[in-house]
Amino acid sequence: MDNNEKVTNYATRSGTTPAIPSVGGGVGFRQERSTSANGSKKSAQLLQSINCFGLELAMQEEGAFHKADSRSSRPSPLAVSLARKVGAEFIGPLLLIFLAAAIAIMNPNTREPTPLTVVAVATGLVVMIIIFSTGHISGAHLNPAVTIAFAALKHFPWKHVPVYIGAQVSASLCASFALKGVFHPVTGSGGVTVPSVAYGQAFALEFIVTFVLMFVTTAVATDTRAVGELAGIVVGATVMLNNFVAGLIANEERTGASMNPVRTLGPAVAANNFKAIWIYLTAPILGALCGAAAYTAVKLPEEDGDNEDKPSRTRSF
Repeated sequence: MDNNEKVTNYATRSGTTPAIPSVGGGVGFRQERSTSANGSKKSAQLLQSINCFGLELAMQEEGAFHKADSRSSRPSPLAVSLARKVGAEFIGPLLLIFLAAAIAIMNPNTREPTPLTVVAVATGLVVMIIIFSTGHISGAHLNPAVTIAFAALKHFPWKHVPVYIGAQVSASLCASFALKGVFHPVTGSGGVTVPSVAYGQAFALEFIVTFVLMFVTTAVATDTRAVGELAGIVVGATVMLNNFVAGLIANEERTGASMNPVRTLGPAVAANNFKAIWIYLTAPILGALCGAAAYTAVKLPEEDGDNEDKPSRTRSF
């Protein structure tokens, strides 16, 4: 790193909120370069509203953030950052799958499934809490469909997609078997999502609710004019709403509105119940791709001159 180069952090919105998580945050970065030869300053690159979602990692790839001084024995920021991001991306889905599935399992006292209202509200709160907890570290993707959608729109590096998805799948399996061990034998369906309607209807519902989720997520993650500081609340509320809409596809002991391939995969493996699993592995990914693309297509254009000296304004999920 050039001795004359320095990176300064600035809060891009009101206040000094330090990197509000996942789909939102308040920290931006401005990079100023000066040349030692003639003392003239080059124009500063303004990296505004980079609210988590793993974009920091993508920008490191492009060189926006510099490696540690070669004289230092410490590992490069890229290596440390990736390890921490993957760790956070494991913990996030681990908590999400365990808590969301635990909420949805059979009530041991009444031997009946948890009411939909409780499941919807609690799941939304779980998502919000995880976003605010891990979003500033990994971006709190929590979902392979989200990771793939942002990578497809160049908001996240493809080379890191397998690592993120590997962490998400591993977390799902660990959470599901932990759930099975803790709640056995009163686990009902084990939190597996299985449709009680026609497969075509279930596919359409999963596609639609994931489309809505990703449309909202893309708005707060990639548009600097969106209210990023409230992103955790916004995404959590969207998950809750989607549970009210698609949760009704559930069987007696099963909850719908997966919106997430690993939300279904782990519990399905633990319960050895793979009925219609293809719906939950394909519909959310297609819905996420379309939702992200839809917002990208309709969002307002950047102001004149905004794009000249600025990198992509995304806070990849």
